[in-house]
Amino acid sequence: MNGKLNVLALSEAAAIVSALSMLVLGIFGNIGIYTGAVEMMRQWHMFFSLAPLGILTGMLEAAVISFVIVYLLGWLYNKLA
Repeated sequence: MNGKLNVLALSEAAAIVSALSMLVLGIFGNIGIYTGAVEMMRQWHMFFSLAPLGILTGMLEAAVISFVIVYLLGWLYNKLA
């Protein structure tokens, strides 16, 4: 192994984990669990809300942001490694 990351696979995995985390927070928020975390997500993410469409748009937003950030970090790691 040459020490290089598969940047695309890493970014896709991060996007999936982020989207699933938003889904779980949306579900928990609707049943009244982890309301503090749900409120933080409402403040940090422009499109997240507890409505079904808000949960979906929050999932999409989190996935895109995570994909881009992890892709750039993985790319930088491969350049420096």
